[in-house]
Amino acid sequence: MAQTQERRASNWTSDAAASPDSTSSLSRLFGAAVAHRRILRRLGAAASICIIAVSAMIFLRTLIRIDPSKFRAAIGSTDAEQIALSFAFTGMSYLALTGYDGLALRHLRIKVPYSLTALASFVSYAVSFTLGFPLVTGGAVRFWIYGPAGLSAGKVASLTVVAGVTFWLGLGFIAGVGFMSASDAVAEIDRFHPLANRLIGICVIGALIVYLGWVGRMRRRRAAVFGNFILPGPILTLGQMALGVIDVCSAAAALYVLLPRGSGIGFPTFATLYSFAAMLGIASHSPGGLGVFEATILQGVGGSADAVLASLLLFRFVYYVTPFIAALALLGAVEAWRRWRSLREAMTDPSDD
Repeated sequence: MAQTQERRASNWTSDAAASPDSTSSLSRLFGAAVAHRRILRRLGAAASICIIAVSAMIFLRTLIRIDPSKFRAAIGSTDAEQIALSFAFTGMSYLALTGYDGLALRHLRIKVPYSLTALASFVSYAVSFTLGFPLVTGGAVRFWIYGPAGLSAGKVASLTVVAGVTFWLGLGFIAGVGFMSASDAVAEIDRFHPLANRLIGICVIGALIVYLGWVGRMRRRRAAVFGNFILPGPILTLGQMALGVIDVCSAAAALYVLLPRGSGIGFPTFATLYSFAAMLGIASHSPGGLGVFEATILQGVGGSADAVLASLLLFRFVYYVTPFIAALALLGAVEAWRRWRSLREAMTDPSDD
């Protein structure tokens, strides 16, 4: 026991000696966060309440103005081709999500069959997208699936964090590029001057570049962010960003094809709006961003609120409800298989004779 503690102490000392500046700065940062955690929690809760309150006001005001006959007509006018395309883009999005776990496992140097990775990724995201709180719900589902494969709770937690960073990198890149390249079109949505939108985009892309440089420096020094957790290096981070872009663009396309024809908004602008709506939905801590996401899309797309709301309802069914039901069925099937295998092993165990 004493030798183990000495080895841990020596490893910690060598890491600290390799990167004293980064370690001390990170220690001060986390120390300040811990010291002011109550204030940070209150600020986060206040921000969430404000986002939900404003979104609820916009969403409820829109619902009051909805004409039920026009709403039913809008749903009826959505043809089978639009729905099929939406399901296809949803499949592309969830396929990219399996890459989130794949990259995280590669970073953690853990070998797991792709079938298990795909199962854990699909089920965890389908559940967390619908119930919210992805770090809790997604982490719990992943541990239930990866645990029997030998992954510890700490490894599953690290995997969940890396996958979450992948999602945010994709959102940030799309938002930054969108604000820069479609600043005039975005100005019609957020009412900012196009130059202000370009500056926002430049700041976001600049932050991503700084992040790439930072993880590169941390990687060279083999410095941990906290505990023993090390972020992926620049090459893997670029892979994360690419996967995040594919996922978010596919999810945005799944809603875009359901919008009423002739909505007048181009896909690059809509992808930017979708990314912003997703960010607000996550920040609100509302399950699946419900209400917040819809209010943002309704305000941004404009046009007939009846038709746009019908598109959002169909999108919820295609992207959230259907995968959630499939995930629950898969969880039940996996649990039934595990119990049957345990029973069969118990029946064939010769030690019971």
